[in-house]
Amino acid sequence: MKKQVFLRVRRQTGVCIFATGKSICSLRKSTDSMVFIQMTGLSGAGKSTIATNVKKSLQSSGYQVEVIDGDEYRQHLCRDLGFSKADRHENIRRLAFVGLKLCSFNVIVILAAINPYEEIRAEIKSQSSLVKTVWVNCDLETLIHRDTKGLYSRALLPDGHTDKLVNLTGVNDPFDTPKDFDLKIDTHNETTLESESRLLNFILQHIKLRDKQMHQQ
Repeated sequence: MKKQVFLRVRRQTGVCIFATGKSICSLRKSTDSMVFIQMTGLSGAGKSTIATNVKKSLQSSGYQVEVIDGDEYRQHLCRDLGFSKADRHENIRRLAFVGLKLCSFNVIVILAAINPYEEIRAEIKSQSSLVKTVWVNCDLETLIHRDTKGLYSRALLPDGHTDKLVNLTGVNDPFDTPKDFDLKIDTHNETTLESESRLLNFILQHIKLRDKQMHQQ
């Protein structure tokens, strides 16, 4: 079964991948075929879940992949930052810097962060043609119903309540509706598997196109 998957990806991308037992050897050499996915979307929309599962699918086909999870990096690289507009911008700049560095080492990067402002999304996209913006969209009603982290219930508490969350993006902190996006995934209208398949196919198609362009040069 695995061998069939490898051969299918090879046909789609033009990458030579050899499967011998459990070892995989990819002959991909150029960073020009890599991709940096900057996700944008509200908390609970499914960014991390989709990114993690797509990473597993790509890795099983011989790709090097890194997910830059916004929550995780805030605990380490960005722990000095708050949630003001300026700090949110700086947070994304740092994560994008790391991501683009990884791309130079033949790594596919998926940045899974709320990334709420159009201004910083455009800034990151202008830095490299490898950057693609993916809007992981979900309506607020569904997010409030899911509320996997309990954030929405806290944000909707009455003003003055000691447990009220006052900086939840999309409720009481701004989220700029994306204007310049390359892929929109509506997680309230599709299954998780459908969302993952759409992102996976998008990445593979991008790599295939970059490979074709390189071969024509």
